[in-house]
Amino acid sequence: MNIVFMFSGQGAQYAGMGKDLYNNFREAKEIFDRADEVLGYSIKDICFNDEEKLGNTEFAQPAILTMSIAAMKALKEQGIRADMTAGLSLGEYSALVASEAFSFEEAVGLVQKRGKFMAEAVPAGQGAMYAIIGLETSVIEEVCKSVMDSGEGYVIPANYNCPGQIAIAGETGAAAKAAELLKEKGAKMVVKLKVSGPFHTELLQSASDKLAVELQKMTINDMKIPVYTNLNAQIIGSKDDIVPILTKQVISPVRWEDIVRNMDSAGADAFIEIGPGKALSGFVKRTLKGKKIMNVEDVATLNKTVEKLNESA
Repeated sequence: MNIVFMFSGQGAQYAGMGKDLYNNFREAKEIFDRADEVLGYSIKDICFNDEEKLGNTEFAQPAILTMSIAAMKALKEQGIRADMTAGLSLGEYSALVASEAFSFEEAVGLVQKRGKFMAEAVPAGQGAMYAIIGLETSVIEEVCKSVMDSGEGYVIPANYNCPGQIAIAGETGAAAKAAELLKEKGAKMVVKLKVSGPFHTELLQSASDKLAVELQKMTINDMKIPVYTNLNAQIIGSKDDIVPILTKQVISPVRWEDIVRNMDSAGADAFIEIGPGKALSGFVKRTLKGKKIMNVEDVATLNKTVEKLNESA
C-alpha cells in the first residue's frame, strides 16, 4: 500500500491542539519541548491554551508545524511510514521535515520568521481572501481578470483546492468586488476567510524577498521520500530546488487539486492528513473516489487510522 502523509496549512489551528498527543506519546512531547527551546517561548502553551495568539500568523505557523510533526512522530511510533508527502502552503514545510530535507529545529525557527514576514507584507485591512464554492475554475479566473482589467485592483485565484472550491485573494476592495460578482454568477457559497492577508499573491513580494535570505541559511539534505510542491504540483527534483521553490511558493497560487491527482497517478492508495483539522481530507474526497482517507490530530484519530491501515495490510 502506498501511503501519503499530507500536512495541514494555516487556518486549521485551534486551542487544545496536540495536548493529548503531548501527554501520551514520548516522541510527540519531545517535539513540543524542542520547539520551546528553539523559539524561546512556550509554543505548547499557545497550542494548548491561547486562541488569541493562534490567530496571529507569526505564532500560528510554528504552532501548526510543531503540532503536525508531533502527530507524525506519534504515528511513526506505531510503525506507519509514508511513501510520498505534500502539505498545503505552510504544510509544505512540515512535508519537507517529513522527508528529512529540513531538521525540525531549523524548520520551526524558519516558519516563525515566514509568518512574521507574511503578516508584515500587507498591512491589516488592506488584503482579503474568499473561498468560492460551486463554480467552474474558468468562471472564477475570468471574473478576477475582469476586476483587474477594470482597474478596481488586484485579485487572483490563490488556492486551487479541489473541484468546485477555489480561494481568491487580493486587495480588499478588489477581492470583495470579485466575491460579489461570483455570487451573481451562481456560486453556491462565498466565504470570507479568517486570514490576516492575501496569501499566495504577488502582494507578498516583500515577504518572499525576506524569506529568500533566511532560506539561504538553512541546512538542506536530500529528500528521503518524494515531496510534491504547491508551486507546480510536481515532485521536487532535488534539494537544490527547495530554496527557489519556497521563495516563489509564498507569492504563487497553491495547486492542491493537481497534487492530489498526481499522487493518485503515482499509485497513492491511502491519504493521511496530519495536523489540525480535516480540510485536506475533504479536498481529497472531492477530487478522488475509492481512496482510504484518514486524519491524525489526536489520540482517538491516531488509533482509528492505525486500526484502518492494519485492517488493509
